[in-house]
Amino acid sequence: MTAEEWIAAYAAAAGVPAPSPDDVAVLLQLAGIAAHASERTAAPITCWIAAAAKLPSSRRRKRAPNFQSRSSRWDSGCQA
Repeated sequence: MTAEEWIAAYAAAAGVPAPSPDDVAVLLQLAGIAAHASERTAAPITCWIAAAAKLPSSRRRKRAPNFQSRSSRWDSGCQA
């Protein structure tokens, strides 16, 4: 089963439309930012937060770079 098939089947089972190709691209970019700015487990949780906050695609990725720049300070032990 391809990723697209799995996503479509899961969306159907959840009773929601599958994400558009553009939404998938934005979510993958967001997941990549989260995974590189923190532990990899942050990626799916970050995507869940974006969905729970009902952030439109245009705002999902825009929020992450500002947050990502702060992550290096947190990694060094400083608090924002």
